[in-house]
Amino acid sequence: MYAPFVAQGDLVFDVGAHLGDRTAAFAGLGARVVALEPQPHIVSWLHRLVGGRPRVTIRALAVGREAGVARMALSGAHPTVSTLAAPWREHVLGNNPSFRHVRWEETIDVQVTTMDALISEFGMPRFCKIDVEGHEAEVLGGLSHPVEALSVEFVSGGLDVALACLDQLGTLAPYRYNVVVGEGRRFHFDEWRTPDSVRRWFEAGAESVSSGDLYARRVGADDQ
Repeated sequence: MYAPFVAQGDLVFDVGAHLGDRTAAFAGLGARVVALEPQPHIVSWLHRLVGGRPRVTIRALAVGREAGVARMALSGAHPTVSTLAAPWREHVLGNNPSFRHVRWEETIDVQVTTMDALISEFGMPRFCKIDVEGHEAEVLGGLSHPVEALSVEFVSGGLDVALACLDQLGTLAPYRYNVVVGEGRRFHFDEWRTPDSVRRWFEAGAESVSSGDLYARRVGADDQ
């Protein structure tokens, strides 16, 4: 899945690394990986599961538009949907049936960095995976350098976030887009789509897909 985007020695940012399955995949391709996960009980497991791998750096940080401290809502039963995005929580609860049993029982303050700060420290990534439960556009808001390729999660009931990501990426560089549905390992569209085409797909309801990932690939001069 990631081999077309990541090669030996490339740098990858895994934003919202959780337990590190994607970090392990990137490292398995020979990439240097910076894995970012702000949940304290999850990041301890991340260290156990992938922290011993060469070329993997783990930081207990969230990523956002500005560096500082932010309030994260935690779900004990569903830690994968812990989030910094308060309005997104309300939207998906009311509009996405897969969230009907999710509850956020407590909040914690987490340290936040930005994509630009990470680039200053580690260098320009070849690929970024961003899976932060409705906070994706805020992550891109802290990025002023066009990355070659990246993915951002989208969720039914919060498709406005995907549209905001399209807007943000459009300010950085020309991109073409594709989609992976759910936890699949193949692209949904036969051809990479223009921003207008994928925007219409989201505005029409994304074929009622519950969740997935939007992939963006920077357009070279010869491809425009």
